[in-house]
Amino acid sequence: MIQSFVFSDGKLAGRDLEIEALRIVRADKGLVLWVDLENPTDEEIKTILEGVFQFHPLAIEDCMTPSSLPKIEDYEDYLFVVTHAVEFTRTTKFATMEVDMFHGKDYLVTFHRTAVPSVTIMRDRMTKNAGVIARGPDRLAHTLLDLIVDHYGPVMDELRSELEEIEERMLARTPEKEFVNELLHVRGDFSRLRTIIRPQRDMIEKLARGESKMIRPIMLPYYRDVRDNLARLDETAINYHERLMLAFDIFLNKAAFEANEGIKFLTAVTAVTLPAVIIGGWYGMNFAHMPELQWRHGYLYAWTLMLTMTLVMIFYIKKKKWF
Repeated sequence: MIQSFVFSDGKLAGRDLEIEALRIVRADKGLVLWVDLENPTDEEIKTILEGVFQFHPLAIEDCMTPSSLPKIEDYEDYLFVVTHAVEFTRTTKFATMEVDMFHGKDYLVTFHRTAVPSVTIMRDRMTKNAGVIARGPDRLAHTLLDLIVDHYGPVMDELRSELEEIEERMLARTPEKEFVNELLHVRGDFSRLRTIIRPQRDMIEKLARGESKMIRPIMLPYYRDVRDNLARLDETAINYHERLMLAFDIFLNKAAFEANEGIKFLTAVTAVTLPAVIIGGWYGMNFAHMPELQWRHGYLYAWTLMLTMTLVMIFYIKKKKWF
């Protein structure tokens, strides 16, 4: 699906143009054009990216090939950016959505294979706002990046809620396999979020320093604000990850303590029954010439010996506080 927006003096002047009209607007240097490709067909990709804008084949290839990391490439007359939006629900769990941007002097082209809430919100704003929206593509790019970063907050809140649940359940009697699997899953979500936030922060840092000629100096403070938001999110993710690792360590220590308590109990039971086992085994040997077998008080002697040694063992174990 192809959606297009044309801006004149920062105001929306038209939308959803035909291909030939896009070519005409593309040639008009007084207009700003935003073209959004959502799950486009191969024909639409070829028509827009190759035909209308004539982007570099490597950039188009990067666009069509999913990338797990953000990146930025500065071509001669446009900037190619790979960024990631995130989404998290208790049903679908953590998910990432790649958004690619081609940032030229008077146009912005966005490409994504799935519906992205940030892009949808931005399209709605462009449609409903009758005032000045964007006097340049760098303003459009900043708006989209800002919306993407804003959506990291709710995802962080959801992950924090799961972390707090884990911390509450950590000291409860939970089946070990279920708890460990859930803990490792949340740890994986935090790791994936960190692998997205940190490179994306570095990418925005390049734009905020004015390293690209596509970003006007007047827009640099806005990009620095996005960078600062990502830096705060990165610090928060690190803190949550450390809390998660601390919870994991406490759980392992608790499991080891419970295992030691079980071993201690079994050791105590073994020690208490050991005298009876030894004496019973000794006098249970079937030898013909054992003096105690003919002794009148042999049975009483054996029982007395077993009880005495058992009581001695119990006294010793209690003194050692094994149970």
